[in-house]
Amino acid sequence: MCPMASTTYIVGAGGQLGTALQSSAPAPAAVRPLTSAELDLTDASSVTDALTDLAPGDVVLNCAAYTNVDGAEADPDGAYAVNRDGPELLARATARVGAWLVHVSTDYVFAGAAATDTGPRRAEPYRADDATGVPETVYGASKLAGERVVMATDPTATVVRTAWVYTGRPESTDFVGTMRRLEAQRDEVTVVNDQTGSPTYAADLADALWELVSAGRSDTTGGAVLHATNAGSVTWYEVARAVFSEVGASPDRVLPCSTAEFPRPAPRPAYSVLSGDAWAAAGLTPLRDWRSALHAAVTDAGPAAG
Repeated sequence: MCPMASTTYIVGAGGQLGTALQSSAPAPAAVRPLTSAELDLTDASSVTDALTDLAPGDVVLNCAAYTNVDGAEADPDGAYAVNRDGPELLARATARVGAWLVHVSTDYVFAGAAATDTGPRRAEPYRADDATGVPETVYGASKLAGERVVMATDPTATVVRTAWVYTGRPESTDFVGTMRRLEAQRDEVTVVNDQTGSPTYAADLADALWELVSAGRSDTTGGAVLHATNAGSVTWYEVARAVFSEVGASPDRVLPCSTAEFPRPAPRPAYSVLSGDAWAAAGLTPLRDWRSALHAAVTDAGPAAG
């Protein structure tokens, strides 16, 4: 067990998870939020300067990423610069001084089957130690490369994969926020019903990461890959129906469609549910069910603008 961190650096502090981490930080914790303006993962000098005071016992929580899944297909250099090369710079810094890097990753690292494939589809959650295969998207491939370089550069680092993260705020660009706005703007909304995953409330994920940090690096977390998502599995169509129900609208206004009817530049996985077994085995609290988390998110986020 490593000593309690004297300072936790939040890389990507301006994003949805970084913001949630600051909102839920334990009272006695010393937190140093670093936005992309303060630590640019594509600039080695910026990383070095931002982490000048990094010391043994500190934690670097990396929740920064190039997350534009479709945009990455046309900008692989940009995606790899942020998702692979930047995390390597962080890992070099933590390895050099003995700090702990907690690196947030994604369900897209698994190859799986694309939602448009006609062959057999997976039907059981991916365990943390399952082989990833070759991701089908630039985003997924760059995030997997980031995982691998982090673990190779700093073998005591911890990778935490998550999926389908949202805040639920009406103004947010995430799926839940988008559905809230569309409910107020349209009579009907059409949503894909052949992609299955685990929606994860950013506030719940932030609480989970703080529990991990507070517990300290141990033999079961240092050098490990863990999965942290809200429990259960659901399609995007079912999430949209649940959002409509939460705001008092008829879920029948949400219509299903196939991924083939809604083509995107990057293929979406048909099934990317992550098992939380390794998280629980490390003595950490499993995240609550996705449906109760969604209720909390919509309630906490307030009403959508009319």
